[in-house]
Amino acid sequence: MRSEGTDMALLSIVLPAYNEEQNIANTVKVLSELLDEKGIEYELVFISDGSGDGTFREIQKAAAENPRVRGAEFSRNFGKEPAIFAGLSMAGGDAVVVMDCDLQHPPETILKMWELWQDGAQVVEGVKQDRGKEKLSYKLSAGLFYKVMSKLIKIDMNASSDYKLLDRKVVDVLLTLPERNTFFRALSFWTGFRRETVYYEVQERQFGESKWSLFSLMKYAVTNVTSFSTLPLQIVTVVGLVSILFSVVLFAQTLVKYLSGTAVEGFTTVILLLLIIGGFLMLGLGIIGHYIARIYEEVKGRPKYIISKVTENVQGNAVGAWK
Repeated sequence: MRSEGTDMALLSIVLPAYNEEQNIANTVKVLSELLDEKGIEYELVFISDGSGDGTFREIQKAAAENPRVRGAEFSRNFGKEPAIFAGLSMAGGDAVVVMDCDLQHPPETILKMWELWQDGAQVVEGVKQDRGKEKLSYKLSAGLFYKVMSKLIKIDMNASSDYKLLDRKVVDVLLTLPERNTFFRALSFWTGFRRETVYYEVQERQFGESKWSLFSLMKYAVTNVTSFSTLPLQIVTVVGLVSILFSVVLFAQTLVKYLSGTAVEGFTTVILLLLIIGGFLMLGLGIIGHYIARIYEEVKGRPKYIISKVTENVQGNAVGAWK
């Protein structure tokens, strides 16, 4: 879309927010000053992901003061992925940037993305060059997370982040996907299109603390791997073959000892074998069960999110299109 009354391209910035009451006003100020200075037509789209503080109240306040600010609030916490897609549905720009609301994604990088988009890039990936002053435990858990994810979905997760610019064509493709469980970071690779990369250093938060913990990263990893890859199901087959091979070897050893008269009486070997095979079976059933649960969620066809409130400057006919 072109901004009304002008031939200039419009840049939409989607900002998912969860309990970011302290950051909203500062984020609007920093982004507005940066883009106004460069003469870029823009809109800021905030999505409050069922925040328990005054996040949406601050979004409403910012929207009342600045017509370029729009926002919506979920009826409950649906997660970052649904918040991103809600923002994409609400964004009307020719190019759309997705970034964190706490400005740990440096705003200046948007200008580099914008230049690359004007030169023809349709996806501009933001890649972390330095994780900044994060806790050592978080850096280690995040590093493990990216290594595991990269191996499982066969995409270099270190070459991407949620901080990226998408051309309108790419956004429209993503919004046509019917699946409920999405993995935004990997889907931008899956769509193809002309891709460029910019590097950035993670900035320190001015307010609040990161909402990500080791447990939440692990949960995020499991959810996204099973929504984007069938490799865990193939691992079940491999584990089964290993179990069979182990059983054959153990059987051969037991038979040789029995024939030579050196077999040891007792149930130790049998118990160990049952425990090992039982563990493999339970692991396999757990993985299969998780995939069945994901299929069950998709079949029900429930929306990715539910919007309970929007700012007054949001067009009413757009609300019904958000799913």
